Amino acid sequence: MPPSQKRARRYDPVRTRAAIMAQFAHVRAAVRTLTPQQLEAPSGLGAWTVRELTVHVTMALSHVSRNLELPEPALAKPEVTLSEWPFSTAGRACRIADDTVALAAAHPDVDTLYGEVADRFEALVPGAPEDRLVATRVGAMRLGDFLVTRTVELVVHTYDLNEATGLGVPYDRQALAACTRLLADALAEKAPGGSVEVRVPPFAVVQCVQGPRHTRGTPPNVVETDPLTWIRLATGRTSWARELDAAKVSARGERADLAALLPLMG
Repeated sequence: MPPSQKRARRYDPVRTRAAIMAQFAHVRAAVRTLTPQQLEAPSGLGAWTVRELTVHVTMALSHVSRNLELPEPALAKPEVTLSEWPFSTAGRACRIADDTVALAAAHPDVDTLYGEVADRFEALVPGAPEDRLVATRVGAMRLGDFLVTRTVELVVHTYDLNEATGLGVPYDRQALAACTRLLADALAEKAPGGSVEVRVPPFAVVQCVQGPRHTRGTPPNVVETDPLTWIRLATGRTSWARELDAAKVSARGERADLAALLPLMG
C-alpha cells in the first residue's frame, strides 16, 4: 500500500501506560470471579479455553517487560511504525496459540500470574524512554508506539472475554480511545484519500479512499459507528453487512462501502 503522507498521531506515553494498567486491572478483577468450570469453558477463539484466553491477556504486558530486559536493538530507526503494526500481525496466530497454551500450562494460578506480570510492567516501563527501541515479534518498534498497540490487544480481548463469559468487563476510556484511533488511522493508511469521512465518535475522524476530496460543508460520503463496533469490524469480530443490517453502522454516499477494506487485522 502507498505510504501515508499525513503526520502520525502522537500519544502521551504516561496516559497510555495508565490506560494499559487500568484495563489490565479491570480484566484481572473479572477473572477472579470465574469458577473453575467457567475457566475451562470454550472461549470462542479456536481451541482456547476461557482460561487460556485470560492467560493470553497477560502477554500484552509481559511482551513489553520481556523486551525491555533485552539489549536495545542496534538500529538507527524502527523497523515497524505504529501505522504499519496492524498489518504486520497476520501469520503469527499459530505461534501465539502455542505460546499461550504453554504459558497457561506453566501457571495454574492465573491471579498470581496477573500480579507478577503487573508488578514487572510497573517496575520496568515507567523509567524507559518512549523512543527506546524494543524487539517485538514483528520487528523493532519505538516503546511509545508498542505501548499503544497494547491497548488494542487489551480492548479486543476484553471484548472476547465478555462474549465468552458474559462478565461485562468495563473498558477504560483512554484504552478504548487509543485502540479506536489506531485502527481508524490504519484504515486511512490502507486506503489513503479524502473522498470518505469515517467518524467514530467521540474518539476519531479520518479521511480515506481515493476520489474527489471534500473541503467544506457536509461530506457526500460518510461512515459513522460507535467505538466498539468499529473495533469489532477492524479486527474481524463481525462483518460490514451484519452491522449495516443491524443499524450499528451508518453509511451514506456511493463510496461509503468499506466492506472490501475490512478487516484491517488478520
